[in-house]
Amino acid sequence: MARNAEKAMTALARFRQAQLEEGKVKERRPFLASECSELPKAEKWRRQIISEISKKVAQIQNAGLGEFRIRDLNDEINKLLREKGHWEVRIKELGGPDYRRFGPKMLDHEGKEVPGNRGYKYFGAARDLPGVRELFEKDPTPAQRKTRGELMKDVDAEYYGYRDEDDGVLLPLEAQYEKEGEFPPEPRHF
Repeated sequence: MARNAEKAMTALARFRQAQLEEGKVKERRPFLASECSELPKAEKWRRQIISEISKKVAQIQNAGLGEFRIRDLNDEINKLLREKGHWEVRIKELGGPDYRRFGPKMLDHEGKEVPGNRGYKYFGAARDLPGVRELFEKDPTPAQRKTRGELMKDVDAEYYGYRDEDDGVLLPLEAQYEKEGEFPPEPRHF
């Protein structure tokens, strides 16, 4: 096992140290947004996340990637969206603009804003995966049961047949049967 002093003298370690001194090494995004205390850097990290999201959304449009790769890409996009939300909160804490207030809204296929769109989202080819397609199909709403009062509201004399003579059908038929004399005998009342 090499000693730390020997490790520090390797060519890679010296090259890396030289790059750090020149400023050529890319600064890594902090794991937690709360670790950043400068507004310009927080906005830089947010822009970086947005560019990563847009690259992955472009990749996920290809349905030929395979189910597992599409699911992984969709998970990564949702993770980045969650992280972008953390950075937006941090930017607001640092005195920057509130990106959540005037950011883009999630729209459905008809162009209406989707209610409750803060959860897990599906992008591109992920919408056509088995099990996901059923989530987007709207279930027919079950018929609302009417109360007794609503049912009785439409009940009147016509419902019970008291105004059958008024429709102009029954009286001519009765007249015809009277001429022919084919009435059944009257029921006897005891």
